[in-house]
Amino acid sequence: MHPALSVILFTTLSGAGYGLLVWLGVSVALLNLRGQVLPALTGVQLAALALGLVLSTAGLLFSLGHLGKPLRSWRAFSQWRTSWLSREAVMAIATVLPALLVGALLWRGMHGPTATPLLAIAGIMLALFALATVACTAMIYASLKPIPAWRHPLVVPVYLLFALLTGLALLFALMLLMLGDQGPETMLLTLAVVACLLVALKWLYWYETDRDGLPGSRATAIGLPGREATVFERPHTEANYVTREMAFQVARTHARWLRIGASALVVGGPLLGYLLLAAGSPALALAAAAALMLAGAFVERWLFFAQARHVVTLYY
Repeated sequence: MHPALSVILFTTLSGAGYGLLVWLGVSVALLNLRGQVLPALTGVQLAALALGLVLSTAGLLFSLGHLGKPLRSWRAFSQWRTSWLSREAVMAIATVLPALLVGALLWRGMHGPTATPLLAIAGIMLALFALATVACTAMIYASLKPIPAWRHPLVVPVYLLFALLTGLALLFALMLLMLGDQGPETMLLTLAVVACLLVALKWLYWYETDRDGLPGSRATAIGLPGREATVFERPHTEANYVTREMAFQVARTHARWLRIGASALVVGGPLLGYLLLAAGSPALALAAAAALMLAGAFVERWLFFAQARHVVTLYY
């Protein structure tokens, strides 16, 4: 399919933003249940909350660029019973509520007593709502039967892992930027392990989708199964919406190098972090790792759309 820049930015930025909100909600809940609330850490949590909301909101705004009538986007909220797009919109708005509550309670905790039980509950809700929003976004694509590559069972897990990995990298970078040396080696090791798991799952996805291909042929597309169908002339003399949006193709060689590049960026982020860490710059190490992982996620998203073949292309 045509890899629209607006959709790629949407999936990359919103995924990282909601992934950051997931980890923030988990950390807020665990630390408050244990009674380990520190003023300095509260500042990091507020910064993470602001960054997560900015990234997720920016991603959602970028998604409007792919709509034919952006002013009618409010109608997406009306079909939540049947549409994953509508469910995503509802969950995106719902996530703002616990996020604002967490922010208000954290701000109050910096200037007075912290409401530990309420803050823990709000953190859990924030994590669950943000994770559900990412899952709804992934299901928008995983629910489309005419695109076999998106129906693969690894689409949703890989999408969630990309969000969690990039969000965790951003959280670690904020912690080091604001708190200083807080065990960067352990942080980079955690990112490296998750990155390797994610890349392994992604290559398994690519292997299986390349092997399976489209479930049919040109003959079955025109209702002549078991026969050999050849093209006498094109169905259209000019390009139309279907050929522009559904018949985008990437050369196999280019796709292979882009896959290697995306994998190298995701796994190379923590490795570059270790090199910068040896130079004595923990904050820069995590910031560089997060930047490379986001770049890898961007390339992977481009491939996700560019290599998705719609069954209608059999007709063309």
